[in-house]
Amino acid sequence: MPHNRARLDLPPVTARTLVKNLAAAADGPATVSGWVETVRDQKKVQFVVLRDESGAVQLVHPRTDVEEPGSDPLATTISGLTTGSFLTVSGELKHDERVKLGGLEVKIETLERASTALDLPIAEDSSIDKRLDWRFLDLRRPEQNLVFRVQTTFLHALRSWWVENDFIEIHTPKLMASASESRAELFEVEYFETKAYLAQSPQFFKQMAQPAGFGKVFEVAPAFRADPSFTSRHATEFISVDAEISWVDSHEDVMRMHEQLLVAGLTAVKEKHGAEIEAAFGVEVSVPATPFPRIPLAEAHRILESRGYTVPRADGDLDPEGERRLSEYVREEFGHEFVFVTDYATGIRPFYHMRHEGDPSLTNSYDLLFNGTEVSTGAQREHRIEVLVAQAKDKGLDPEELGFYLDFFRYGVPPHGGFGMGLSRVIMLLLHQSSIREVTYLFRGPNRLTP
Repeated sequence: MPHNRARLDLPPVTARTLVKNLAAAADGPATVSGWVETVRDQKKVQFVVLRDESGAVQLVHPRTDVEEPGSDPLATTISGLTTGSFLTVSGELKHDERVKLGGLEVKIETLERASTALDLPIAEDSSIDKRLDWRFLDLRRPEQNLVFRVQTTFLHALRSWWVENDFIEIHTPKLMASASESRAELFEVEYFETKAYLAQSPQFFKQMAQPAGFGKVFEVAPAFRADPSFTSRHATEFISVDAEISWVDSHEDVMRMHEQLLVAGLTAVKEKHGAEIEAAFGVEVSVPATPFPRIPLAEAHRILESRGYTVPRADGDLDPEGERRLSEYVREEFGHEFVFVTDYATGIRPFYHMRHEGDPSLTNSYDLLFNGTEVSTGAQREHRIEVLVAQAKDKGLDPEELGFYLDFFRYGVPPHGGFGMGLSRVIMLLLHQSSIREVTYLFRGPNRLTP
């Protein structure tokens, strides 16, 4: 007897059809599974809108208990359905252009209730905080389903571009012995007999891949910032999209890589979801032309001042209003949703950013703005050990505390650079949403650790 004979003797599994595939199916028997969105319990006929992960379909049941109430068990079951209950329904699929929902319906023959829902605690007009309290229910909304399908398509396109261009995917540790950026933004955790810190970025470890000879690397992974900000674009845990490449001549090489990557991602989103995004969010996805506009920070200040706005920050970094106004200028002048703001002052940037040759007050770095908000920082890194040590001291850092990092540069390393980009910010701005809370699967902020 074959080893798998018992499996072969099992009864066939009922074929479930996704709602999105019903339109292409012929009239006849069909089985669908999903949750109840609405029930219209009329005197002569009952209608149920059933939604699954791909769409919604109308189910119909002509009652047979009009003359004898209670004589139709199926009608009694449908009358007792609650919003959110999960069902499997088999019946007769019929295409009918008179049906407003998709031009088809399924006449119910059998109904199996997988689970019964209590009265739902949220509604479409509930506040964002209340919806986040019940995020698993909030995610049932078709707009939310679309958000994460868009994110999936976007990330798949980025990965495909990286792989096609010979990048290596890495997974760096999120428990660290010391800071990778500002110590003020570290989460400290107990680690056996000592302390560890949650990684703010994979910066040091993706740079480690350069002396390792990997050449070009990428990572998509969580990062953590102990930043007590309550803005629409900040989170304490977020997904960081990172890349680092060897043998760059300047940050211009990083920007070229960055913009090609984004064009690949947005092209895929537009091709697969463009019509859905326009219907759900009223947003037309556009694929940006390359090269993206590039504006040095000093010139950005002059542009803003000529338009009646002076950036209030003492260090000269752009504030959110400055980013928004500069992006308005770029849309007017270049018809573009993106702009690289380049050549940041040394005082704004970390010690490992390479400084301009001949002008150490500036760095080979950039911020990328998308629809009025910064989504990424990139730079050429300083790879010369003696210069790196001097720059660390200039920032008030102790080279002894940076020992493991500085070791990367003591045994040979090529010129290199890269960027880190916040995934939720990109998706938020792509879909013109008001907050990253709307596009993060489970948001984490200063006052939110659940669900």
